[in-house]
Amino acid sequence: MGERRPTLPLTGGCSCGAVRYEITSFPLLLYTCNCTNCQPASGSAFALNMPVATKGFRIAKGEPKGWHHLSPSGAEVASWFCGDCGARIYGSRKSRPESMNVRAGTLDDTSWLTPAAHMFMRSAQPWVAPWVAPRASPAADAECHEVGPDDFRPLAKKWRAMWPEFFPDE
Repeated sequence: MGERRPTLPLTGGCSCGAVRYEITSFPLLLYTCNCTNCQPASGSAFALNMPVATKGFRIAKGEPKGWHHLSPSGAEVASWFCGDCGARIYGSRKSRPESMNVRAGTLDDTSWLTPAAHMFMRSAQPWVAPWVAPRASPAADAECHEVGPDDFRPLAKKWRAMWPEFFPDE
């Protein structure tokens, strides 16, 4: 885990500042997704996904534009971008209205981010693979999954244990 500890609300936005958001409840999880859909969508080797409770997320400035499409599994999803600079800010799924995935790199303060897991390692770029030098990785304790887990609850429990001040009832 990073040296710095975050404070709520978390704030962030797009590259040009036209869209700003606020998160009032602590993220439910943080993980990298190395799938072959996230790679081109992020323009990078992976996406840094941060599921948050929908009720704790609000757009403070601007109006993101949505791209509605089907995921590879057939789920109805929307990717939300800034209409000016094109930065992807978050994604939502019709089947999961209680949460959304914020692109963690859009936070104003990213110094505390340490993923709890790496998903779809089977399609990760070779230099991303944390098992090559596990103790050299900043996320050495992160779980690695060849694909996504069938059940995210154990991973979410591990995440909550990393941040006891935000989940005191655990």
